[in-house]
Parts: sequence; C-alpha cells; structure tokens
Amino acid sequence: MDLDLTLQLKLTKINLTKMKKSIYTMVVLFAMSFTAFAQEEQKAEVNNDPNAPEIVFESEVHDFGTIEYGGNGTYDFKFSNTGKSPLIISNARGSCGCTVPKWPKEPVGKGQSGSINVQYDTKRPGPFTKTVTISSNAKSASKVITIKGTVSPAEQADDQTPVKKENAVSPLEKAK
Repeated sequence: MDLDLTLQLKLTKINLTKMKKSIYTMVVLFAMSFTAFAQEEQKAEVNNDPNAPEIVFESEVHDFGTIEYGGNGTYDFKFSNTGKSPLIISNARGSCGCTVPKWPKEPVGKGQSGSINVQYDTKRPGPFTKTVTISSNAKSASKVITIKGTVSPAEQADDQTPVKKENAVSPLEKAK
C-alpha cells in the first residue's frame, strides 16, 4: 500500500510540474503577443487629424556615388510642410554613430520648407547604406530617409611612409 501511495505522489508531482510549465509557457506567449500587437499598433500610428502637418521630401534617398576617403559626406534633405498646421520635428536619429543628422528645432509652418542635414563619416572605406528616422507630429509620425554610396580606400602618399634617418637614434637605443 505504501508503494501505491508513493507512486501516486510522484505522479501528482510530475503532473504539477507539467502544469506549471504549461501555465508559464502560456503567460510568456501571451506577453509576447501583447507586446507585438502594441508595437504594430504604434508603428501604424497615423495622425487622423485633417489639419495635421505633412512632411514631403524632394527625395528620400541620396546616392553619393563614390566619395574620396575623408571627403565631404554631407547632404541636405529638403522637405516641405504640405499640411494645414505647423510641423514639429521632435527627433532625427541616425542608424549608427557614423551618421549624424541636424534638423530644424523651430516649427515649420504650413507651406514652408526646411532641410535635414545628414553627415556621414567618410573615414570608413567601402560601400555604405545608412538611414535617418525622423519623428514628428506629421500625419505619418515617423519617416525614414537614406544615404548610400562607396568611400574609396585611403591612399598613402610616398612621403608619408616613415623612414629612419641614417644617424637617428630610437628612444629604445637612448635608454641603454
């Protein structure tokens, strides 16, 4: 009889463990789906105010082509506010530290224009594609603009190559 009771207790313990795991899994899945739903709702957030500002860029992509190493990696993205109320840009964030945007801090009135200056660090050779995400009070709360191109490799001039002078003494030799 004690053996049956012990077996029953073990089975009950196993069932409770399985039940706890199932409940935990359901809670985690619920939390993940709720978070995903909230993010989708936030992404789809559109200002339905008919008088809301509207930001329209002349171009949302700029291709630099090939830029010299250390060359000018700056471009102004020109835009207009085609909405019926002032446009306020609250933030502009580059996709990495090598892309730095500057935007107007004052409201851009209806029918007025402005620009967002984007500067790319051209001391990184090779192809690049970087984005800037703009947050504002426009009908579309966020907008993405893109820069791309290729930075040519740095060329070393012959006169930049270190050469040891004949009678020169290195710091290590001086220490002896």
